[in-house]
Amino acid sequence: MSDDPQLYAVYLGGDPTPGRLTEDHEVVLVVAGDLTEARRRARAKWGGARRPHVDAVRLVDVVDGFAISLHPTTRQECSDVDLTYEPEDA
Repeated sequence: MSDDPQLYAVYLGGDPTPGRLTEDHEVVLVVAGDLTEARRRARAKWGGARRPHVDAVRLVDVVDGFAISLHPTTRQECSDVDLTYEPEDA
C-alpha cells in the first residue's frame, strides 16, 4: 500500500451460481494505495460462490459535504448489515 491510503467503494459481480439466471453482485469497501490495489483487495472480499469481476470502482473522499479521512485503529470492522426491505423508500 502507498503512503497515502484511500477509501474505495467497489461494485463486484460474479457469474451466476447454478440454477440462477443473473449475476450475483456485492459492494465492498477497501482501503488501498491505488486503483489496481483496490481492485485486488475487493476481489479478495468477494462472498459469492464463483470468481468475481470488478464492475465499477469509486474513490470515496467526500460524502454529502463531509471529507473522509483514514486513521489506523485497533477496532474490528462492523459486520452488521440491515437487510430490511422498505419498498416505500423508492
